[in-house]
Amino acid sequence: MEEIMEAYKLSGGMPEDLKSEDTASMVVEGNRILKSNVIDGLIIEKKETKTGAKIKIIVEKGKKIKKPVHLCFSILPKEGLQEIISEIVVEENASADIKACCTFPNAQEVKHIMDAKIFLEKNSALTYTETHFHGSFGGIEVVPKSKVVVGENCVFKTNFSLVTGRVGRLDIEYVVDAKKNSVTEILTKVYGKEEDIIKIKEEVRLNGEGARSVIKSRIAVKDNAVSEVLNITEGNAAHVRGHVDCTEIIKDNARAKAIPIVSVKNESAKVTHEAAIGTVDKKGLETLMAHGLEKDKAVDLIIEGLLN
Repeated sequence: MEEIMEAYKLSGGMPEDLKSEDTASMVVEGNRILKSNVIDGLIIEKKETKTGAKIKIIVEKGKKIKKPVHLCFSILPKEGLQEIISEIVVEENASADIKACCTFPNAQEVKHIMDAKIFLEKNSALTYTETHFHGSFGGIEVVPKSKVVVGENCVFKTNFSLVTGRVGRLDIEYVVDAKKNSVTEILTKVYGKEEDIIKIKEEVRLNGEGARSVIKSRIAVKDNAVSEVLNITEGNAAHVRGHVDCTEIIKDNARAKAIPIVSVKNESAKVTHEAAIGTVDKKGLETLMAHGLEKDKAVDLIIEGLLN
């Protein structure tokens, strides 16, 4: 647990959150569930498997979980496989904020697979924040797949961040079914270096009348890193509104691709997109260097600004 706490800090977590008895939390290292703490209004069903864990989190009807639920997924050795099969259900008129820190500080030959299903029942809300730290070796493959149903009058917000350490290989896939008068916000921030490979596919299907969504991607790649971002928004019902916003920065021999796809099947629906790929702003770079920063540090500062 001491090693986990140190690794948890590297991914942006606060160790005291995992220790607090009045905060819901869970720690999974490899296929071992090291800690689980449940509070009123929350049900956590858990089971260790040969390669990871199966987890189901239920926010009970009408319950508002005031403090964030903290999850830590980790592999401490240089090699390993972790498969997490998860299900999150936010029942009617309930709400929660879940913060997941995924930390692999020594990864040289590690694979982390996340297969998630998320259900928001009527008038509920969920914010899911996932922060990764992979160390400096780049020998890791991360494959998060999520299917989300955002029910009537629900609010779903998710934020994926991998901006410190090496990415390795990242393959994200999000598919959201948005019901009547729901709101969906997806934000993804990734910084690729050296030989990192980034692949992101995020799709929102606005299937209910009055549903709204925004998909926002902020990606930076340098050295020989490669990124491909596919953002899809479907306007399938009356009076829906959707927007796709993708910005990528490239440097050195890196390559970046952005593919926004929008489709509309109802005359009152409106879906828009914008995508931009470019290098670091020359004027901003010159200004920072004039203030004494070395070029590489100035570039990193500009990229950090984009990702923040």
